Amino acid sequence: MSKMTENGMMSRAKVLTIDTINPTVKKVEYAVRGPIVQRAVELERELSQGMKKPFAEVIKANIGDAHAMGQQPITFFRQDAKSRACRILQSCGGHSMGAYSASQGIDSVREDVARYIERRDGGVPCDPDDIYLTTGASDGIVTMLKLLVCGEGASRTGVMISIPQYPLYSAALAELGAVQINYYLNEEKCWSLDIPELQRALDEARQYCNPRALCIINPGNPTGQVQSRKCIEDVIQFAAKERLFLMADEVYQDNVYADGCQFHSFKKVLFEMGPEYSDTVELASFHSTSKCYMGECGFRGGYMELINMDDEVKAQLTKLVSVRLCPPVPGQALMDLVVNPPQPGEPSYDNFIKERTATLSALAEKAKLTEQVLNTVQGISCNPVQGAMYSFPRITIPEKAVKEATEKGQQPDMFYCMKMLEETGICLVPGSGFGQKDGTYHFRMTILPPSDKLKILLDKVKEFHQKFTQQYS
Repeated sequence: MSKMTENGMMSRAKVLTIDTINPTVKKVEYAVRGPIVQRAVELERELSQGMKKPFAEVIKANIGDAHAMGQQPITFFRQDAKSRACRILQSCGGHSMGAYSASQGIDSVREDVARYIERRDGGVPCDPDDIYLTTGASDGIVTMLKLLVCGEGASRTGVMISIPQYPLYSAALAELGAVQINYYLNEEKCWSLDIPELQRALDEARQYCNPRALCIINPGNPTGQVQSRKCIEDVIQFAAKERLFLMADEVYQDNVYADGCQFHSFKKVLFEMGPEYSDTVELASFHSTSKCYMGECGFRGGYMELINMDDEVKAQLTKLVSVRLCPPVPGQALMDLVVNPPQPGEPSYDNFIKERTATLSALAEKAKLTEQVLNTVQGISCNPVQGAMYSFPRITIPEKAVKEATEKGQQPDMFYCMKMLEETGICLVPGSGFGQKDGTYHFRMTILPPSDKLKILLDKVKEFHQKFTQQYS
């Protein structure tokens, strides 16, 4: 449709408007970079322009971006990897990182990833052909979901995701038009995963869709729990019984802090359970350069390993990833350094171990500090941060505040977090962005800020919550 402009010219309506874009895009939400974060950026700009605020700086505790929070890069990844760099360059076209790589990733890097997985899993074999290098773990997860989603109506693919969840999953499922099947983690048992709850969610979903996949995040984001070996075994048995494709998001595998907790990979447990499971259960597991002690988010390095995938499907997957040519080569190179770190006797070994240990020890201390301080505040209850990089405390919001939030068309915890940002400069993500049981409210907070800044942040949260509760009581 055309219309006349003020100067008498005819203007044509835009081809692309909010009413004519792909409707699934409008359903996509990603709370980690949602309205609160956009407002935080505005506040930073206003502060830089000299506008007066009740705070001197914005502290962003909304996202697991370690280097942005002040974590120092591991020296080996930046300076000391010359011999490895030569080997990687030998595998690049024209011996240049500016050349495209194979779509599945550089061969020598995939070989190093396979050897790393074998060491991690106590000798369980890994075939480099089962490794796909990816643009961060997110890229691999979305690619696998693309393969899984099909059907219409009651036969449309359903994917089981934990609630609370990392919003990549809900966003990807919305974009693909798949059915999101929620299973709830048990907050009263430190965010544990219960098989009866999986069964409940699956049985209900089969009334209206075709459940095909089960996604697990271990260690958990945003909830910070670490699954026991027994729990992983139970999940594998459940997936086998119900014919579900397993997706194991294991990007926080080095981030385990609590006494008595240990990371167990789904692949290792699967193979320890014997051929009844290891020869049949389909599994994709994911890792990344962005988390653990590395925190190298901007390089967008990652991999996925595929177990028991049909050969014809694998050929289709290779075709699908080839459309995007290849993952970023610098990210592939960094992933190679992560899986092929300095060994005893090499010049960088002592310093690497010292830095790696210091980074993980500092995170463990901050995990404990966060839990301890938050649990001193009446109306805030925080489970132990067993692993990963976040706390996800439950908050009590007075009825008067719930009413005001509802009148403004906001979720109560969004109202709470936005008010905290405006009054204290602290940027957190409301629990509603991750999913939570009806009638409960939470926020997610990273444990990444330096210890001195984290203490300030926690004191401000404590002070704000007490003031907020008093104001709305």
